[in-house]
Amino acid sequence: MTVDEIKRLKVARVKCDKSLLFFTRYFFKVLKNQKFICNWHHKDLCEAFERVGNYKTHFLNINQPPRTSKTELAVNFVAKSLGENPCGNYLYITASDDLRSEFSVKIRDIVTSRDYKAMYGLELKKDQNAKNLWRTSQGGGLKTATIFGQITGFGAGQMIEHNQELEDYIREFEGCIILDDINKIGDAEAANVNNTKAINRIFDTILSRKNSPDTPLVNIQQRAGMEDATSALLEHYEGKPKVESIVLPIISPDGVPMWEWKFPLSEIESLKTGKRTAHVFETQYMQNPMPLEGLVFSKTELKHYENFPNGKYFIYACADTADEGDDNFAMPIMRVYPELQKVYVFDAIFDKHNLTIQEGQVCGKVKEHKISNMKIESNSSGAYFIRRCRELIPDVEIYGQYSKANKMARILSYSGIVKYHFRFPKNPNPTLEAFMNQVYRLLKTSKKEDDAPDSLAASAQHLEGYFHLFE
Repeated sequence: MTVDEIKRLKVARVKCDKSLLFFTRYFFKVLKNQKFICNWHHKDLCEAFERVGNYKTHFLNINQPPRTSKTELAVNFVAKSLGENPCGNYLYITASDDLRSEFSVKIRDIVTSRDYKAMYGLELKKDQNAKNLWRTSQGGGLKTATIFGQITGFGAGQMIEHNQELEDYIREFEGCIILDDINKIGDAEAANVNNTKAINRIFDTILSRKNSPDTPLVNIQQRAGMEDATSALLEHYEGKPKVESIVLPIISPDGVPMWEWKFPLSEIESLKTGKRTAHVFETQYMQNPMPLEGLVFSKTELKHYENFPNGKYFIYACADTADEGDDNFAMPIMRVYPELQKVYVFDAIFDKHNLTIQEGQVCGKVKEHKISNMKIESNSSGAYFIRRCRELIPDVEIYGQYSKANKMARILSYSGIVKYHFRFPKNPNPTLEAFMNQVYRLLKTSKKEDDAPDSLAASAQHLEGYFHLFE
């Protein structure tokens, strides 16, 4: 190497050590002779990986759409970390044997490149040519495996007794476990036996592969099912320290694309409205998992609108107070067009606040939208709430109704009216979006999280019975 090349590599090494994003861009250019196209989310993810490397995060969860560089950044994180500490040990697990092999090969390509060797001096053991396991000359290494493959015999991190007083200042990163889409898409959607086995594998085998109690775990997944690895891990780590979860839908609630260069609005809209892609859009692209079958209201089945129609209407709301502590107060707000026999839902109250707070929220919505008619379920605390609302908003016609029917029985009975006569906005506000997400997820066998769909069924029941709509 020339003197100029040596100087260039010394400068590059300093910049690579400071920034995972710079490291990624640098070696992408070295190996592929093309520019790594950066977006804001690459910077955010790189900083999250760096927090893992500093032991500030012990569990990092990343949910984002396919083809948005999540695995690419994980590759570079491992390669950079091995350069800085060649004694580190890494375990990479996925559902796909092709992805497992690709991950290993990509890291080998980086660490065996001329620039990397010159910058970091790392050497691989000459007898380590297997694609699923290789080691450095200093004792570190990488093991890749499929979720049901051989995982025992290798530990992530290092077994080192640390000086607690000094480790925040001098401790090097010792390695981690990376899970990358360990549920196959079809298994997660169907929540089948393989999906359950993969999740069980995490807790009965993978977590025991840590060489140190604080060896970090990184979970990378595009969501496809409600009971996938992400769901199980978030539940397991709930309330524990040093936990970080990054959820990146392809488009934000206010309509901003996550990465417009790669996914422009026109392509996003095509994915969202396509008959064969609508479910994939909600799950893998929006990170909003829902079951593939057994739904009462699928998103593609319900009718959506962009603008209100012309005609006479009145503003109606139907409130379902929470029966139990875990329930939501659900109140969809809608325009009812009697002549058109159509109901346009446009806003909602949907949260777990106590009834004192709900009184204020209901009064606010009455004033904001000029609600003229309201039905309130009188079950449980509903009777008291009805009395309070009649005192606070005397100009609103409030109907109380006690429901004896089983919730699911009512939902199923009035689901046809909701599907045919109700309309929902294509771009709801955040509260209504949360309300609708519960509607879209409801299974026919469900016994919980049915407050939002039940409030729609109650609306249909009351509008049909009292106002004689839909006849």
